[in-house]
Amino acid sequence: MDETTSREKVLKSIRNALLSKTPNPNANVDLEAKFYAELDESLALNFAQEFTNLGGKFIYCEDEEDLRTILKSFAAQEEIQPLFCNEPLLKEILRQVEIPFSDKPEDFKNLHSAITSCEFLIARFGSVMVSSGLSSGRRLNFYPEKHIVVAYASQLVPETKDALIGMREKYNGHLPSMITQISGASRTADIEKTLVMGMHGPKEIYVFFVDDIIE
Repeated sequence: MDETTSREKVLKSIRNALLSKTPNPNANVDLEAKFYAELDESLALNFAQEFTNLGGKFIYCEDEEDLRTILKSFAAQEEIQPLFCNEPLLKEILRQVEIPFSDKPEDFKNLHSAITSCEFLIARFGSVMVSSGLSSGRRLNFYPEKHIVVAYASQLVPETKDALIGMREKYNGHLPSMITQISGASRTADIEKTLVMGMHGPKEIYVFFVDDIIE
């Protein structure tokens, strides 16, 4: 009578499999090779195209003076109040163009819009990389209905890996606890395949792209 149990048979098969070595069929794969083809357009143009395809709104600014002018016009035409901002440099820009905002924690739950900076812009996917290392923290990227991002041409990189390399350099290897990419306005079609905007974050996202690279 065979007293070997099914469990013992399974364990024996596992032991035998671990003892025998199977050659790696992909040993010669070049892990450093580029997965994507080179971008045909300029990085800025590629980012703008991909970002707008995802429902984002791209606004080009020649320099910081142009940024202030366009921001003031934007605030007059769009409904952005109550606006929240807690980044010192952006608060100074808002004060210069007399755009009202709040930076009080008790006003956070009543905000309609928020203005923040970002870590990087990723041209390949039209994505905005943000992290908890920014002065704006975690919440301002997800809570408001309108998210306004001020970014610079010097923050534009081709791929996600380039942004991660930049993050390691910026934070001396001690990466923030949260790093994420925002790819267009928040949306989902999980419920009855009906597209719903703003389900998990802002309904609208704007990137004010400041050209700070002197050729």
